[in-house]
Amino acid sequence: MAKLYFRYSAMNAGKSTALLQVAHNYEEQGQQVKLYTAAIDNRYGVGLITSRLGAQRSAEVFDADTSFLETVPDVACVLVDESQFLSTAQVGQLHQLAQVRGVPVICYGLRSDFRGEPFPGSAYLLALADDIEEIKNICTCGKKATMNIRVDEQGRRIREGEQVSIGGNESYRQACGRCFYAK
Repeated sequence: MAKLYFRYSAMNAGKSTALLQVAHNYEEQGQQVKLYTAAIDNRYGVGLITSRLGAQRSAEVFDADTSFLETVPDVACVLVDESQFLSTAQVGQLHQLAQVRGVPVICYGLRSDFRGEPFPGSAYLLALADDIEEIKNICTCGKKATMNIRVDEQGRRIREGEQVSIGGNESYRQACGRCFYAK
């Protein structure tokens, strides 16, 4: 039976690397996969899933108008990067793909934003996913990182602002709960 999987972590834990490895494993066995990433994520170019280790691959992009039930062909697996940007309806569609059409769907993304608030897509993935796994990462203090911090150009913490602001290591840091709440 196919499942909807949610693999989440704080920033810099290797989510995109893990996704690319899963795609490689399926394809090495002669199976076709469909990769998606958020259209809003243009850090390395639109429609590219890029690991900080350097691996990169083209993917279909999704935005608020994407219907996964209409666009997913007959494939062995669907892989979604930056899944925090999914709408709640899209998470429902991905769940339906797994449950009704029998296509495994593996989503990779952040659980919460720099304020500690959940992304709507992630909240619904936590509610509907059949299998949930945390990808581990560490804070600069050495404890397990579970949160994200937004920083400005000088590395100072930003505590307010829009939920979505695309950026990489220059804009975000992973943190443990203690460091997240530190002044």
